[in-house]
Amino acid sequence: MTQQKTAATSSPDLPPRIEILLVGMNGDLRGKQIPLEGEKKIWDGSVRLPSSTQSLDIWGDDNDDITGLSLSVGDPDGACIPDSRSLVPMPWAPAGSKQVLATMHEFDGTPSFMDPRAILAALLKRFEDRGLTPVVATELEFYVIQDDWRETGKPRPPERLMYRDEPNGFQLYDMSAVDALDGYLQTVRAWARAQDLPADATTAEFGPGQFEINLLHRPDALAAADDCIYLKRIAEQAAKLHGLKSTCMAKPYANQAGSGLHVHASIIDRDGRNILDAKGGDPVKLKSVCAGMLDTMRDAQLVFAPFANSYRRFQPGSFAPIDLTWGFGHRGTAIRIPDKDGPAARVEHRVAGADVNPYLLLTAILGGILRGLDENLDPGPVTEPGKDAPDARRLTHDFLTAVEDFSASPFIADVFGPRYQKLYGDTKRKEAITYLRTVSDFDYQTYLPRI
Repeated sequence: MTQQKTAATSSPDLPPRIEILLVGMNGDLRGKQIPLEGEKKIWDGSVRLPSSTQSLDIWGDDNDDITGLSLSVGDPDGACIPDSRSLVPMPWAPAGSKQVLATMHEFDGTPSFMDPRAILAALLKRFEDRGLTPVVATELEFYVIQDDWRETGKPRPPERLMYRDEPNGFQLYDMSAVDALDGYLQTVRAWARAQDLPADATTAEFGPGQFEINLLHRPDALAAADDCIYLKRIAEQAAKLHGLKSTCMAKPYANQAGSGLHVHASIIDRDGRNILDAKGGDPVKLKSVCAGMLDTMRDAQLVFAPFANSYRRFQPGSFAPIDLTWGFGHRGTAIRIPDKDGPAARVEHRVAGADVNPYLLLTAILGGILRGLDENLDPGPVTEPGKDAPDARRLTHDFLTAVEDFSASPFIADVFGPRYQKLYGDTKRKEAITYLRTVSDFDYQTYLPRI
């Protein structure tokens, strides 16, 4: 069993607990809270939950009528097998409390086809079979808002921020925004340190109350996804402590920047060499890897933008890419090459929103990279700073179109498995159709008086 780290707690007089957590389809955490004296059952693999837990949609519905995975088959249990590497303290809980991530398994010992951690692990096995290891880092953007959104029906920036009432009051890199929420950010950093997360720089982003936290690279993509899930939870729990709320909605404000989750990736071989290193020459492998990600990007857009709100982020003139383009150091492209030479040679995927499931995100990205490594692909003309982008295919702005592209893709079937492709596609189709059937305030304000 992994050695438990010590951490401060806000509830020292309450009994400690351990939480065993499963990651759901939408990146949500579900599981069980167990008294610490019952911890042995976790490591024995005897904690069970219904297998359908990981088929729940954004509302928590099992959609048995379209998936047939719940009551239709008796809603069978699966075994929650913990990953001891992910055992960390919960600094917001009573002293000695901890949490651990698990992967759902069938009782024959095979991982569930619905488990996002298992899906990513299966793809990483393909790299391992080639003697390759992805090295991954993530950059998470999120907003901090006042915790009165239930009463107001909408988010509003924290009271103490300078620019909170200014529609164009951008706070990018503004240390006064960091200072204004320093107590909250210090708590996030302290709790990240307690969980041994490789958190690095924290910066104020464009929108009021928007911040970015970088997680340093990991030569273990599964651990990198775990880090990201844990960071989201830390941001949420720290916000509660400070009377605030954090949100990873892709576009919480109509007139402010959306929140993204950028991914940096390189590939090392058995000898620890970065195989994307161009060594001062033509970055052939880097370009082929870019092409692999671009060729599969439309098929996987439903993973990068999993909700109706996600598509509000893709707007012309924003830092959220809308074209399938690539470039050297160009932050307006979908795929950016920050460095092409040396150990730091890598690609940056800039499409996903902060609302993404990090396990499915890395599966889609690394699946595209694998295609670029297995084939010699041409990404097309490079996008150069100060020049118009070359003609390129575009990402869709439509949720339902992304669902159908995902559902029909041979790439998705190969990387995620045909059963998960159908489950995810059918569940998201229901969500998209529900969204289309919802008449909004915009409809009433715009059309009712005029039509």
